[in-house]
Amino acid sequence: MTDPGKVELVDFGDAARLERFGDRLVDRPHPGATGTRWHPEAWRDADLRFDRDGGWTGPGGDSGAATEPWLVRIDGLTMQLRPTDAGQVGLFPEHAAMLPWLRDRVNERIERGAPPPAVLHLFAYTGLATLAMAHAGAAVAHVDSSRPTVAWARRNAEVSDLADHPIRWIVDDARGFTERESRRHRRYAGVVLDPPTYGHGAGGRAWRIETDLEPLLAGCRQVMEPGGFVLLTAHTPSLGPDDLGAILVRSMRQSHEAVGVGDLGLTATDGRRLELGAFARADGAA
Repeated sequence: MTDPGKVELVDFGDAARLERFGDRLVDRPHPGATGTRWHPEAWRDADLRFDRDGGWTGPGGDSGAATEPWLVRIDGLTMQLRPTDAGQVGLFPEHAAMLPWLRDRVNERIERGAPPPAVLHLFAYTGLATLAMAHAGAAVAHVDSSRPTVAWARRNAEVSDLADHPIRWIVDDARGFTERESRRHRRYAGVVLDPPTYGHGAGGRAWRIETDLEPLLAGCRQVMEPGGFVLLTAHTPSLGPDDLGAILVRSMRQSHEAVGVGDLGLTATDGRRLELGAFARADGAA
């Protein structure tokens, strides 16, 4: 397979972001991309553009050119991307900054001579973190409420040569699955979750992060092994790093000192940073 190329933020401004995903240059809206574009000439070369009213278009305004999948390489993994009706492409590149931490958590447990650590990945989307942890040696329960999205993640495992790794592909509601795992007395060395601001589970159950995140995390605590790790990421503007950290402290009974927080974002090729969300994480959840 030829190298599908790199992922980078080329420019942003005027409520849009211009990103290179392998051999595709993608122009799509982002309300947090304030200010003036520094490289206006680069936007003319976009291969794909998304408009909230008109959807995706390719070169020359051809909507058909915007439907074909393609491959990219990110942090040693291969991902198949394609435009979605929501203006996404199947990858949140800002999550790549979390992968070294996750690999370290998995490697620490393997180096102790323990069996492959089991990790619960909720709202797992197309599987970037799942594949990184599986490659490091974890046995991952990949849970997402969308059947097509889980099938997409399985395809990413195939193109990353990880299809034979111990990954359980599960289409289910995050809360319902976690509750059943607790009743089954199944325990995990780590929990990773990237909840949406709002949505619906596999059974149509409504989700709102403001009211549902803390009960879910309390349930996650019930399935955590002693000394387990947790990574929480979110793209909800009203929840910054300190907010996510406080939620972990309350819901998972962490000490303030055990929780690390920070911003999720991307640095453009010119050095400017676009903030895209927040994270909170802890190693050693009780």
